[in-house]
Amino acid sequence: MRWAWFRIAAAVTALSGVVAGFIVNFDRATREAQDLELVLVNYFSLFTIVSSLLSAVALIVAASWSMRHPGTSREPLAIAIAVAAVAAPVLLLGLVYNILLRNAPSGIALDDTAGIALLDSYAVEVLHVVLPIYFVLDLLLAPRRRGLSWRWLAAFVVYPLGWTLYTMVRGLRVVNPDGSTEWWYPYPFLDPHNAGGYPSAFMYIGAMLVGFVAIGAIIIAIGRYREKRAAVRGAAASAAGALHA
Repeated sequence: MRWAWFRIAAAVTALSGVVAGFIVNFDRATREAQDLELVLVNYFSLFTIVSSLLSAVALIVAASWSMRHPGTSREPLAIAIAVAAVAAPVLLLGLVYNILLRNAPSGIALDDTAGIALLDSYAVEVLHVVLPIYFVLDLLLAPRRRGLSWRWLAAFVVYPLGWTLYTMVRGLRVVNPDGSTEWWYPYPFLDPHNAGGYPSAFMYIGAMLVGFVAIGAIIIAIGRYREKRAAVRGAAASAAGALHA
């Protein structure tokens, strides 16, 4: 039951990061007289934001099930798949940010107020540091987690592929809110108008999918190991109980 509350706390924290980023984007769009609707749709099209929202939903659903079904039974397969599938993008985002982008120039604008700059930093740290750390802890310590069979490895690329298709199709159909281009992509490496063109964009997409599969394999391997270890402990406990009966 305590872990269910831990999951709810993680979900609320993730949502607070999304809200903080929303306020930052709303404020900047208003000050710069940009198309507010377009800016906010773009914001909720970011991979980080979509992944964070999906993770919050998955954690709340998992926590709700645990509270309604106290005991020692494993979580349902659907919940196990959902929690694992949202963990992979959150973990990949955390790795990319902390390894490659931690020391990159911040996204804080020069005309941001102190409050907006603080909210911006808060959103970045919560969604790229705090949330990934939580999912590592959930993977290693959460009770009642169900181990997944290897056939579910394909599930780890379903959402990323869907988001990529949406992003590449939409990118050609929306203008940049700042008016600089007649297209908009959330991340420069996906923009086929850059020097590398579509081959470069597809190369990055392929690399990301490999990353999701690799992280998914690690998640499945750890889950299967934990489940086997729990089964061994349960068998040992039952044998000890029979001897003392």
